[in-house]
Amino acid sequence: MDWLSRLLDMMPVRGRVDLRCLYGAPWRIAQGPAASGEIPYHIVLGGAAVLKDPAGGAPKHLSAGDILVLPDGGMHLLHDGSGARAVPARNRAGLNLVISENAGKGARLDMLCGHFVLTARHDRLLRDYLPPRLIVRAAAAPPGSHEHLAGLVALLRTESAADRLGGHAMLNALSTALFALVLRLASRMDEAPSGLLALAGNPRLAPALEAMFHEPEYPWTLPELARLCGMSRATAARHFGQTLGRSASDLLTDIRMTVAANELKTTSASTGDVAAAVGYQSEAAFQRAFKQHMGMTPARWRHASRSPE
Repeated sequence: MDWLSRLLDMMPVRGRVDLRCLYGAPWRIAQGPAASGEIPYHIVLGGAAVLKDPAGGAPKHLSAGDILVLPDGGMHLLHDGSGARAVPARNRAGLNLVISENAGKGARLDMLCGHFVLTARHDRLLRDYLPPRLIVRAAAAPPGSHEHLAGLVALLRTESAADRLGGHAMLNALSTALFALVLRLASRMDEAPSGLLALAGNPRLAPALEAMFHEPEYPWTLPELARLCGMSRATAARHFGQTLGRSASDLLTDIRMTVAANELKTTSASTGDVAAAVGYQSEAAFQRAFKQHMGMTPARWRHASRSPE
């Protein structure tokens, strides 16, 4: 598998469409913080929207076809940009999703809102290695990928516009596929965002990323990863720090702990076998690393992950 398929295999994500917003200006949407294990998203089907930067930076303008994903799940504010007081919205329940409408007379917005639900309790590889705000712009999608994105968004629009049999299941299935497509496209944009996506989008560093995801049990060292990338150890360390925001060793440990957490949850392998499977020759060293990383021992993790709660 490629690194993204491997990541989503280790950390499955389910998509969920919550509502379709049909607003006339002035309008305003304030959401967050998201529930634990959820990543909000918005798809602009028609019209435009402005995302306010909570840190006080320049606002982000969204156009039809753009997709906003918020991996940090934090508070966020979307509005029409007029600064006028929003016209109140009312919700009505359809068969497959909720429709939110207002009586605004200005420029119209058509937007789908939903969440990506993380099915694993160990979500560090997604939470810590994706940017807090991720925008995929339809107009900037690479050739060929633009059609894929437009086709998927068109299907979401069609299914959300009518109460069809199986529509709810279709919307959620399409939403799940959307998550993988958004990450794929974001890593291929001219200006890839920070974290894993920037690492994957850098052709010099991508071999190291693939190697760690494919063989996390191998005792990778920075000099070995640097050789894969065709650069010196010092250059590799600098590039990892600048691109990923942390070291290659940090990423390798996070990958190993994610694999180990899955093994402990889904198999009956002993702790020693799991330790060996993720590259630890010493069970004691694995126990220490796992507890430091997950906040509990492997045995407690196994019990907690298999309990109904």
